[in-house]
Amino acid sequence: MTANRRDFLKSTAALAGTAALTSVVNHAFAGASDVIKVGVIGCGGRGSGAAEDCLNGSKETKIVALGDVYKDHATNLKNRLSKSKHRDRVDADERCFGGLNAYQQVLDAGVDLVILATPPGFRPVHLEAAVAAGKHIFTEKPVAVDGPGIRKVLAAAEAAKQKNLAVVAGTQRRHQTGYLETMKRIHDGAIGDILAARCYWNNAGIWFRPRKSGMSDAEYQINNWYHFLWTCGDHICEQHIHNLDVINWAMQAHPISCWAMGGRSARKVGDPNEVGHIFDHFAVEFTYPNGAISNSFCQHIPGADNVSESLIGTKGKCQVNEYVINGERVLQGRDNAPYVQEHTDLVASIKAGKPLNELQQVAESTLTAIMGRTAAYTGKIVTWDEMLNSQVNTFPAKLAWDMSLPVSPTPVPGKNKQV
Repeated sequence: MTANRRDFLKSTAALAGTAALTSVVNHAFAGASDVIKVGVIGCGGRGSGAAEDCLNGSKETKIVALGDVYKDHATNLKNRLSKSKHRDRVDADERCFGGLNAYQQVLDAGVDLVILATPPGFRPVHLEAAVAAGKHIFTEKPVAVDGPGIRKVLAAAEAAKQKNLAVVAGTQRRHQTGYLETMKRIHDGAIGDILAARCYWNNAGIWFRPRKSGMSDAEYQINNWYHFLWTCGDHICEQHIHNLDVINWAMQAHPISCWAMGGRSARKVGDPNEVGHIFDHFAVEFTYPNGAISNSFCQHIPGADNVSESLIGTKGKCQVNEYVINGERVLQGRDNAPYVQEHTDLVASIKAGKPLNELQQVAESTLTAIMGRTAAYTGKIVTWDEMLNSQVNTFPAKLAWDMSLPVSPTPVPGKNKQV
């Protein structure tokens, strides 16, 4: 008999408690007057942005270590930050690391807090290692791409609580003034009981990086990570998670089942080992514990762009992304800068000794996306417990930079049996 989520969290809490009692807990921060030393793991576009947001978010942070599979990415970010207005808070000249083990070198470099911004497939391993090392964490979303990864992350969430570590996730809407005020009113009953919801992330698509001469399969897939399942989780997981997280937030719950449709019609055509094998459109119907239905749509196809969330309740409706409830805009003033605010909130919670821990909620939103993807890939109705207990592990065994790594064809709904 498979374990449900409640049973799983009980078991991971027990394991985390045992670990906390049998090891020396590193609280990763000495006192309220100290500067927080920050390491960045993953120095591409998102990692670079998060490093700057961290420095903008608090004057009590300092970048002291940088790591990426490509060392020049770490060095380039160090050089850029060293020329910025924050140059006095950048000291990583001797601590720029490269390679698949760069994350461990950053963790060992005397940091208090780490920013995790590598491709999502690496997130469970990096989260587990960061918590084991006693580091506070800012983690980009999603936090996994499959069921085994989610279980690892949920265990890390419990262990972080035991060690009094802060973990803030890159679901920045939860730190955005307009969303916060709108959600407060929703939870206070402004539209009554939620009956239905709808969310979108529809746009033209994402970058593609062709294979360079001499690249192994592993290097190519990591460099072109958005187009492979084990590194990205597909765009419903990597991108649409933002909107799915908003719906879970509004519902104050995760869905219990879903069915879906999807496919690949506008991406590059050819050998999946070269062009990738993820979908470019999904349509998912999620069912929540109270019986409410949420319709989810995302696409990477040129056409009608739409990134939004809406709710219908027994007393009215809400266009969440516009902060409008029953025709009235909730936020009257200016919105804040949420990408910066999430770092401000993270540091403030560490300083106050009341660490935020958002890891379980972002893990649940990630699993919501994985569930929708799996329903579309298989053509089956998929349940939450099936996904939480899934044994489908997409991460390569004994990953090496020069390894051959053939990929599976694009899934065909009705024929793909993996759950």
